[in-house]
Amino acid sequence: MSDTLSDVLRAVRLTGAVFFTVDGKGQWVTETPAGSEIAARVIPGAEHVIDYHIVASGSCWGGIVGEPPVRLEAGDVIVFPQGDSHVMSSAPGMRGVASLATYTRPEAQLPIAISRDGGGSGHAQLICGFLGCDARPFNPLLATLPRTIHVPAADDGVIAQFVKLALSESTTRRAGGECVLARLSELLFVEVVRRHLATLPPEHRGWLAGLRDEQVGRALERLHDRPAHPWTLEALAREAGMSRSGLAERFAHFVGVPPMAYLIHWRMQLAASYLSSTAMGLAEVAERVGYGSEAALSRAFKRLVGVAPALWRQGKRGALAD
Repeated sequence: MSDTLSDVLRAVRLTGAVFFTVDGKGQWVTETPAGSEIAARVIPGAEHVIDYHIVASGSCWGGIVGEPPVRLEAGDVIVFPQGDSHVMSSAPGMRGVASLATYTRPEAQLPIAISRDGGGSGHAQLICGFLGCDARPFNPLLATLPRTIHVPAADDGVIAQFVKLALSESTTRRAGGECVLARLSELLFVEVVRRHLATLPPEHRGWLAGLRDEQVGRALERLHDRPAHPWTLEALAREAGMSRSGLAERFAHFVGVPPMAYLIHWRMQLAASYLSSTAMGLAEVAERVGYGSEAALSRAFKRLVGVAPALWRQGKRGALAD
């Protein structure tokens, strides 16, 4: 299960960044615009931005604009996987000013320290960051995550260690701190996803629930381990220890698409990742993702993604250069 999750996180190019520490006193509020509005500013080249906040000390409230917020205590983490505009505040029902200018990447070393002092008692300290990833052509993890994930502080101390290290790196500003914080963001997100998976009810459907299922998880593992293999439903069913019809039904029940359709989508995501992040030629990309020729890959890619591979690569490089 963990290998398949790691495989997806690599292919969708998960990238972390920590931008702010917030020191809130008395009555305070911060409001973050939708991820689609700030993606190019906070993580250039990212198609999608996930926001998260760690409560380093004190307590506060956090939630999507227009929806009831949740109470957050020291050590809690709240993540907004779909990039919704959201509010962090000292009390429920507050609204701030979602200014895009705040999210212009500065020349100074990150993170930026923000102070909010509305007078009165109460104090909270937050570490606020972002995670960039690809949403297209296929991100099965993103599609299965809710709009909000709240992970309370746990007794095992794992999240607490993340918080401690992130707080240290964000306040001492040592050489290499920005890189350390970025990697911490990614590790924290993986831990949040793991804990979210552990809380899913048995009847839950979706890609994550499929990972947890013994047979479907085994089938996903095989497809991710050998994406270029000439898989058939019969061969995959043997690997999963099921009949063809049994695997087809169970796989679609959890993942939402039949196994061979999933494989096609996953191959296109791998191809898109190679095109975006390497100088690999189209023939080599085609071989790595299970297509016998450039022409076969080009046809499949254009049919699913909507543009030819060369145009996709050109567009991605242009986005990174902007």
